Amino acid sequence: MKIIQTDAAPKAIGPYSQAVEVNGFVFVSGQIPLDPETGQLVDGDIKNQTRRVFENIKAILAAAGCDLSNVVKVTVFTDDISNFSAINEVYSEYFSTHKPARSFVEVSALPRNAHVEIEVIAAKGAKT
Repeated sequence: MKIIQTDAAPKAIGPYSQAVEVNGFVFVSGQIPLDPETGQLVDGDIKNQTRRVFENIKAILAAAGCDLSNVVKVTVFTDDISNFSAINEVYSEYFSTHKPARSFVEVSALPRNAHVEIEVIAAKGAKT
């Protein structure tokens, strides 16, 4: 098992790793819209926040030696299901032709009162 850590993404805000690689799979911990430089939530609407989350995920995947084309599963958490369309719009910017399996879940609250959290699983040997 290999722990993945990069300064290009926010530091973990609890006792966990940004990602863990095992047997060719990279498990990226849920990312909320934190600015990696300040550690604070980014300003803006749900689209801006979702873009920040994906940029954080991209940085972590790069540190693991892969990218979004290696992603096989995505889980999206939001504190308001009415964000579904706006999150999907941004999601489509990052996953246009490559469409990994996905779950989309409304939850009662997220860390630091974020409105979106996304986790991914990537397979290093798989690319679209």
